[in-house]
Amino acid sequence: MTLLLRINSSSRRTGSHSAAVADHFETCFRERHPGCRVISRQVADGSIPIISQKTIEGFYTPAENMTDDLKAATELSDTLIGELQEADTLLITAPIYNFSVPAALKAWIDQIVRMGHTFSYRDGAFAGLARTRRAVVVCAYGAEGYLEGQPFSAANFVEPYLRFLLSFLGIRDIRFISVQGTTGDAETVAARLDAAKDECRLAA
Repeated sequence: MTLLLRINSSSRRTGSHSAAVADHFETCFRERHPGCRVISRQVADGSIPIISQKTIEGFYTPAENMTDDLKAATELSDTLIGELQEADTLLITAPIYNFSVPAALKAWIDQIVRMGHTFSYRDGAFAGLARTRRAVVVCAYGAEGYLEGQPFSAANFVEPYLRFLLSFLGIRDIRFISVQGTTGDAETVAARLDAAKDECRLAA
């Protein structure tokens, strides 16, 4: 059964533009894949803590040496990685916060980027181990000009970072759907959202 894993990182509970576009993508995905499963995580709700020293120790402890404390410290990571490995499509909402990704999204990333689980290192080379076939990232920018070739693109650390990270994990099909100018007038915002939703229909 096809699984869509949706990671929502906007702190906005209402009025989130990235979530509105992702909602439309999910609707289109469900229509295109009848009977699919969807796992949706609201990572900005505090359910994924900043990674701890004990968790990091667990990441680098051989399985035969894992204590109960270390197993407990890596349990959330195990769960999140299991969801990612099972997913056919990963959907991420990523509003730009101070030129980069929200801290809540980084907390999820720190739990799922794990040696021997989602990437390997052998003979001086890294290899991605994620089985997820593709990723769709919905980015929302309050201002204009963040995209490639535009005047403010040097300040966009969202798309380049996530593109590299997802590729590093082994996901080869990566698509970005962007909405800029979300702090503009209502007519402009509505037009930008409509354009992004059109992209969702094609991407789903």
